[in-house]
Amino acid sequence: MRISFLLHNAYGIGGTIRTTFNLAATLAEHHDVEIISVFRHRDVPFMGAPAKVGLTSLVDLRTIGADNDDARTTQPARVFPRADGRHKQYSRLTDERIGRHLKTLDADVIVGTRPGLNVHIARQAQRAAVRVGQEHLSFSGHGFRLRHQIRHHYRMLDALTTVSEADARAYRQLDLHGVRIKAIPNSVPAASVEPADGTGKVVIAAGRLNSVKRYDLLVRAFAQIVAAHPDWQLRIYGRGDATGNELRALSQMVHELGLSSHISLMGQVHPLEPEWVKGSIAVSTSDRESFGMTIVEAMRCGLPVVATDCPVGPREIIKDGIDGRLATPRDVDSIAAALLELIDDDKLRRRMGEAALRNAARFDPARIAQQHLDLYQNLLRQGPGRRSPGFVSKTAHRAVTEALDTAHKLRTRTRRVVKKYRTDAKDRYRTPQPHRQ
Repeated sequence: MRISFLLHNAYGIGGTIRTTFNLAATLAEHHDVEIISVFRHRDVPFMGAPAKVGLTSLVDLRTIGADNDDARTTQPARVFPRADGRHKQYSRLTDERIGRHLKTLDADVIVGTRPGLNVHIARQAQRAAVRVGQEHLSFSGHGFRLRHQIRHHYRMLDALTTVSEADARAYRQLDLHGVRIKAIPNSVPAASVEPADGTGKVVIAAGRLNSVKRYDLLVRAFAQIVAAHPDWQLRIYGRGDATGNELRALSQMVHELGLSSHISLMGQVHPLEPEWVKGSIAVSTSDRESFGMTIVEAMRCGLPVVATDCPVGPREIIKDGIDGRLATPRDVDSIAAALLELIDDDKLRRRMGEAALRNAARFDPARIAQQHLDLYQNLLRQGPGRRSPGFVSKTAHRAVTEALDTAHKLRTRTRRVVKKYRTDAKDRYRTPQPHRQ
């Protein structure tokens, strides 16, 4: 079977890249697999090229000139939807390069890895190929406009996979006219190091430093841990955005709470396995997680995980009280109590760590790859005439897109007017304060 994955940038770092590499490398053991990277900004992939997998890039950003100087890069993309958060990085040049490659691609299965790329596949891939969209983010995390564009464009896919059953249910409610919707979790390979033994007095968190991860809650919760167990440490791995604002804010909070000798911001580290096993507990305090790659990675290293029971991923990974604990989202005391339970009881911590190692085996790449293969083979047997939900003309596509964009602009404008009206009304009826001499 010839399988092609369309990826935003295979040369960067991130959960979608990591799970795509894991799946592609496993499939490549018995099939012809290629990763098509829309962008390339470095000579070799930061996370290492997966074995036996072909790698093709469409737009080269490494040097000044050539693609960087193409006039089409200044013209906004028409195929890649505006509501996708990466839209500003796409252009008429990417429209042309992706479309040309997809139309000439000799593949049995073509898989997209984000909403904008799923739209490209739905509109531009050959009808003979199985067209599969992958959703690595939760549907609830998409904005108003993107949700409506998904409802329109995804009808042209053959199948859609999500990383949680909860998210699959959300997509089924869209009534995508016969598109196969299947929940298949991300895969994580077995650790290449010996699992943690549960003796290290270290709690570990990992992930991008952004507001959704709520490291501020974790820092405040760990202040309670330090008060009871001053010999325990917290290490946070990950990087922030280019501005560095999140890192500075987190560093300042650690300093102001007097926790500088107990909490370390470790930066970005790859691979992370040798760092996981130095700890005894992993923790995730996110407001939302579409899946939770770091949760599974920690479990595969033998660590029990304390995670907030946020939508939608952690509750489908962690068996509360068996291989980890689920805490109340945005509740510092609940997070601290769950951590203290494991810190106070050495036997419980080790028992949960052993259970985490066993239970996380269900995310092994071979098992996950087989689920994808079963879906692909089933669709191939159906044939393009019976599996394809239909064709949407360019005229219809443009009309719907313009209507959605207009509705979005009107909605945004209405919100601004209402907000201004409320502000003006509040100022108008505010009780005057007495003048002080």
